[in-house]
Amino acid sequence: MIEVKGLHKWFGDAHILKGLDAHFEKGKTSLVIGQSGSGKTVFIKCLLGLFPYDEGTISYDGKIYSKLSENQKRNLRAEIGMVFQGSALFDSMTIQENVMFPLRMFTKMSKSEMEDRADVVLKRVNLDDAHNKMPSEASGGMQKRVAIARAIVNNPKYLFCDEPNSGLDPKTAIVIDNLIQEITDEYQIVTVINSHDMNSVMEIGEKIIFLQHGHKEWEGSKDTIFKTENKAVTDFVYSSELFKKVRKMYLEGTN
Repeated sequence: MIEVKGLHKWFGDAHILKGLDAHFEKGKTSLVIGQSGSGKTVFIKCLLGLFPYDEGTISYDGKIYSKLSENQKRNLRAEIGMVFQGSALFDSMTIQENVMFPLRMFTKMSKSEMEDRADVVLKRVNLDDAHNKMPSEASGGMQKRVAIARAIVNNPKYLFCDEPNSGLDPKTAIVIDNLIQEITDEYQIVTVINSHDMNSVMEIGEKIIFLQHGHKEWEGSKDTIFKTENKAVTDFVYSSELFKKVRKMYLEGTN
């Protein structure tokens, strides 16, 4: 579990995060949503240790991050998988080499052991025959699956995804959403997704945190989000006519 208590973050005079409380459980896909400027990207970067925070605590399975030694922080980083918005694959490496990269950084595996592990995760994301391809030879959806394979190759306890469906067509985005949810459940990972994609919210949002102006404005699930009367949430979620119709159909069906 990741637990956040009273998190504050300033950049100069700008108060970006204002006393956030949250917890993220293993085996659940948790989505952090909000408009641009809501603080969600800063929040995720604080969780990852990329930004220092000014007040509050972030705990990984009971261990407070700010109290960890540098060696303990390095060990924690080895337990974190990250799927970047643009996949962030190394253009000069094959797909297999990209997937093996975290193993080179954080393990003492032999080359054959790393290759075997890469083979396992590439099969898991349905890329059995892509090992020797270069990223430039892969479609956007394939690149995202490679990024997921790389993120889970080290058997992480925690998985962070930054806009994993960015640039993908709706059909491929659903495939990626379902793959992330399946892996989260299968490996019992704590998964936190930074997203603005409402299709993802409705597809895999087992837990949803909505941020507004650095506050946690609302918390719920893909089911309860249909029922909320919180105006900030409804304005954000139902800004399109499609989701207004979906909500109307849902409410009518529950009456």
